[in-house]
Amino acid sequence: MTSNALTYAVHVADGMPTTNSDVPPDQSERSWSPTSSILISNEGEALLVDPLFTIAQSEGLLRWLSEHAAPVTSVYVTHGHGDHWFGLGAVLQQYPGARAFALPEVVEDMAYQSSPEVLKAVWRAWFPEQIAERLVLAEPLEDEVLTVGGAEVRPVRLGHTDSDNTTCLHVPDLELVVAGDVIYNNVHLMLAASDAEGRAEWLRALDTVEALAPAAIVAGHKDQTADDDPRHIEETRRYILDFNSGVRRTGSTLELYEYMLDRHPSRINPGALWGSCRAAKG
Repeated sequence: MTSNALTYAVHVADGMPTTNSDVPPDQSERSWSPTSSILISNEGEALLVDPLFTIAQSEGLLRWLSEHAAPVTSVYVTHGHGDHWFGLGAVLQQYPGARAFALPEVVEDMAYQSSPEVLKAVWRAWFPEQIAERLVLAEPLEDEVLTVGGAEVRPVRLGHTDSDNTTCLHVPDLELVVAGDVIYNNVHLMLAASDAEGRAEWLRALDTVEALAPAAIVAGHKDQTADDDPRHIEETRRYILDFNSGVRRTGSTLELYEYMLDRHPSRINPGALWGSCRAAKG
């Protein structure tokens, strides 16, 4: 996790229950997947990628950050889903000199995800009293490059993966890709917002990530017991291809769910799979 003076570290917030009542038949509740936040630093400054979600997750993240010598000087948000950035305000309050950035289209998505309508219908409904009252947006990153200790860190546009306008962050000095939600590491993918065309775009995004030739890739949703080997690119690709096959071969939500569980029995959070199957089969 080190290259010269540049290092990275990964914090994974545990999965958690939601109030979503559409529960898979073999589960007792609908859960949210574990989510990662990544710190890229040298001795004097640090870039935090995806500052997590709930109040409790923010508290855990700040404790973890306090164990690192370099202060957070900048924050990058990979995409607009609130579970990756609603904790931004807490980080900026703790590190008032830091600035937060995202690509302009991601900032627009952040504004939508934090709109009163979406907060009421989704985020505060599924996670009551767990989300900060004040949500802070990132600034648009106009020159599309960040630096940590003089080393360039580059956002890469990926288009649609589990949502529109997703990105990853490439750190050439570390041979590292911080993947956001283009890669799921031993966690069931959230394909509910990805129809056949969206899944095809996701497969193309995986090709883009693979071409960066990372030695390590940190997924936005990952099993914290799993490594960060680049094989997770191919494993994510295989999952999508299996889902495409399952959509063609099965006739119902339950059949598709069981088809995927048979092929990917070790992945965690089957609730995400159930939501994907609902979207595909109705």
